[in-house]
Amino acid sequence: MRALTVAPARAGAAEVRDLPDPRPGEGELLVEGLAVGVCGTDREIVSGAYGRPPPGRDRLVLGHESLGRVISAPDGSGFAPGDLVVGVVRRPDPVPCGACARGAFDMCRNGRYTERGIKELDGYGSELWTVETGYAVALDPRLERVGVLMEPTTVVAKAWEQVERIGARSWFEPRRVLVTGAGPIGLLAALLGVQRGLEVHVLDLATGGPKPEAARALGAEYHAADIGEVTGRVDPDIVIEATGASGVVLGAIAGTASYGIVCLTGVSAAGRRIPVDAGAVNREIVLENDVVVGSVNANLRHYAAAADALARADLGWLERLITRRVPLDRHAEALTARPDDIKVVLTLGREA
Repeated sequence: MRALTVAPARAGAAEVRDLPDPRPGEGELLVEGLAVGVCGTDREIVSGAYGRPPPGRDRLVLGHESLGRVISAPDGSGFAPGDLVVGVVRRPDPVPCGACARGAFDMCRNGRYTERGIKELDGYGSELWTVETGYAVALDPRLERVGVLMEPTTVVAKAWEQVERIGARSWFEPRRVLVTGAGPIGLLAALLGVQRGLEVHVLDLATGGPKPEAARALGAEYHAADIGEVTGRVDPDIVIEATGASGVVLGAIAGTASYGIVCLTGVSAAGRRIPVDAGAVNREIVLENDVVVGSVNANLRHYAAAADALARADLGWLERLITRRVPLDRHAEALTARPDDIKVVLTLGREA
């Protein structure tokens, strides 16, 4: 089989290699890989800035945003040949911390978790892959063209869960949400906001192209303006922050309504410095009972929520988010970001 492999410590070492076909072990599915999504984490790994290969090896099969079709499944597993599935990314540490032991491996306390296509486990960027039945999630067959959006949807499903759990500390009846960033995470966060019946606003730099069009098609109001101007007009109860841009992050924290919740999902680059009035930030958070929370990764509960959200979404709108489909042998194109990209997808065999 062909697989997209990288040497995580070396920049520009991504290449398609022929590898032995995998053999499913006990309790595993054998899956035909249909597609993998490409995100910033993949590009960081290819640049040599991140990632770890499996122990004893110098190369890693890339790809954590999976989509595949079951070829074979163990008897009694609940899966059957032909099922559309995705594989969960993270696995709990071998001597689990308290969170991992309770199924919350997304909240691992000691950092010894592993991740498919990222940290010490081969990913899903191959024509065939195997996955433990307990870490496979079935998708509605109608999602064959867009099911590769599942993994980023799990990230925002968790973010929304965190917001709602924090809000439940007291009476909580939010009306307006501002999503900062109109990439896949931002637009999928907006989708889940619309599904919750909220007034949704999306902020991004783009003034034309697929991002504003996708936000408006969802029924959200799109803004390409300064964060302070937008928060001053919208007065959001919730902000889902998906840019990682320092100025946007601080503007979001300062710009919520009283008892506001900001959930940070974007990862900021280190070394960028801007002046901050820490006293004003502290005063704002304390006197208005605001909360700022970070959220990353997802567990099986969030995969189930994401599968439900995608199944309820408009398929035509989901198609808008996939702006490029690139075959595996042209992987360099997929790994090079373009200004109008929302989600770029590598197709692994027949087009998904």
